[in-house]
Amino acid sequence: MSMMADYFKEFYNDDVIENESGFAVYRFLGKDQVYIVHIYVVPYLRKSKAASALADAIVAEAKQRGCTELLGTVVPSAPACGTSLRVLLGYGMEMKSIDGNMIVFSKGI
Repeated sequence: MSMMADYFKEFYNDDVIENESGFAVYRFLGKDQVYIVHIYVVPYLRKSKAASALADAIVAEAKQRGCTELLGTVVPSAPACGTSLRVLLGYGMEMKSIDGNMIVFSKGI
């Protein structure tokens, strides 16, 4: 595990998946939900389904743990919000709620 992954685990109790294409930070919320906190894909692989592969790995682990819902968020004021929105919708997620400056998306798993 990298120092970045150690940091997220120690300070936030988040898990991290890392590979040559990028990384994903995720958090289990209770027994039913897993929340994708961050996904980063190296620029030259951003149109290669690398983000979906990272999300698929999270979903596989979440299913093993009995989770039934995947969550993700978009902050409309963030610089890359359009890209984040396209990624979540492309992965089959649907808008669940809006909380201040955050749009919450959900997908059954």
